[in-house]
Amino acid sequence: MIIGCLNSILLVFAGGLLILCSVLFIESIAALLPIPKSTNKESEEVKNVKFNILIPAHNEEVVIRATLENLKSKLNNSNNFWNILVVADNCSDATAEIARSTGVKVIERHEPNLRGKGYALDYGLNYLKSQPPEVVVFVDADCMVSQGAIEQIIDKAASTGRPIQATYLMANPNNSNPKTSVSAFAFKVKNLVRPYGLSRLGQPCLLTGTGMAFPWKVINSVNIANSNLVEDMKLGFDLSLAGYPPMFCPQSYVIGCLPQEMQTAKGQRTRWEHGHLQVLLTYIPILLKAAIKQKRFDLFVSALDLCVPPLSLLVIAWLGMTIFSFVTGLLLAIWIPTIILSLAGSLLLLAILSAWVKFGRNDLPVLQLLTIPFYILWKIPLYLQFLVKRQNRWVRTQRDSSYLAQ
Repeated sequence: MIIGCLNSILLVFAGGLLILCSVLFIESIAALLPIPKSTNKESEEVKNVKFNILIPAHNEEVVIRATLENLKSKLNNSNNFWNILVVADNCSDATAEIARSTGVKVIERHEPNLRGKGYALDYGLNYLKSQPPEVVVFVDADCMVSQGAIEQIIDKAASTGRPIQATYLMANPNNSNPKTSVSAFAFKVKNLVRPYGLSRLGQPCLLTGTGMAFPWKVINSVNIANSNLVEDMKLGFDLSLAGYPPMFCPQSYVIGCLPQEMQTAKGQRTRWEHGHLQVLLTYIPILLKAAIKQKRFDLFVSALDLCVPPLSLLVIAWLGMTIFSFVTGLLLAIWIPTIILSLAGSLLLLAILSAWVKFGRNDLPVLQLLTIPFYILWKIPLYLQFLVKRQNRWVRTQRDSSYLAQ
């Protein structure tokens, strides 16, 4: 009786991990298909689209000038239908003054009891309502955009009527260590490999926080004023539920920079991954229920994609269950769960290797792959903290010297 119950429990967990690893494997294999070439030429349609670029900025005096100068240099100056709006949100530094000195429009928001990027974006959208653009683009205050990236996502948003997500990646800081290289690779799997695989399968992607374009009607279909730790993920699912699933634009790149200081990096990862897990727990049942009610396969796929936890946590869960299952097999001769977990582990390994071969070899040399176990060990306290003292309050990542080198 006890052995039968234990076997059933192990089968449930092993089957669940097999599904998660299979989803990651399918996305990674689909991402091996070639990315369509982009001509980087602005279409005639986008030249006539009125758009605004909205930049929320909270105490960003270190990086705001470089961000704005980069952004203005990458836009077609012959286009008279664009404008840049900076929301200096609860700033106590010179962010607003520096931004104004670059010639862009700046508005200031002072509501210290309502902190979070979602509130800043909502404030900017309300300001634009008097003369609304056709498309609005969200760009973070610490990012660099590639040539043609803004025009490409605007063109796609205008032509499809759906939210568009550019490829948002993290560059290694100067004097980076193996841990930051592994972190950048994990970020690339989440923000490039998986959404590109989904797009090749004709499915929607997550919103990842910056480099996002929205038709005006679309962005006003949901409420974005919130302090969620990962407001971008929440926004993407809210829009999907409203009938506007996001699309991925792999040719357009927006680049941030990982923090160089260890404590800053830990704080950033804590906010990202605690927020990810909170959204995972909240939205999976909502998406599944809506998928059945609305008879929409794309919502079911989004729920499956969201089920896959951060890569490190997935490896930890698989490894822990495999060890426990193997020991149980030795003691009680229960081997089917171990066989299922072995298959799951094979798919997980193939998914990671395929992503590394195509997307990560230049950023993560072969020898640095050996440091992945140490990176995973570094992440374990972060996940334990989620169980006992999870982060619920939005906290801006401190900028260190690595941002100055962007």
